[in-house]
Parts: sequence; structure tokens; C-alpha cells
Amino acid sequence: MDISKYEIVIYWSKSDNCFLAEAPELPGCIADGKTLNEAAENVEIIIKEWIECAILDGDEIPVPKERFISAV
Repeated sequence: MDISKYEIVIYWSKSDNCFLAEAPELPGCIADGKTLNEAAENVEIIIKEWIECAILDGDEIPVPKERFISAV
């Protein structure tokens, strides 16, 4: 499965004092990092692990959604 298709949201967490990166399509799939790049690299690892665990557990793996772009 191509993990690069999953949406990743990265934001600063003042309470955690680090960047958080999450893949909203994969519940609970979140990683942190001291920099944007570190958070992005870490979440890619976590996405792979999330998918591996889902396969082992026999759970359904969400298909990456596409953005709907409306023509105005």
C-alpha cells in the first residue's frame, strides 16, 4: 500500500512543546517531532506500523481519500 497517499496534518502543540503529525484517515495514527521534518518522518513510520497492525488484526485499512475540488 502506498502510504504517501494518506493526508498528513502537522501542527505545533504548545502543551507538548513539539510538532504533532497525524493521519486523520487512520484513527489514532499520530507522531511527534522537534521539527516539522522530524514529525513528518516519524508519522510515516507510524503509518506503516498502523497498517501492519491492522493487517495482523484483520482490520479494514481505510483507502486514502481524495480531495474534492469544486470549480467555481
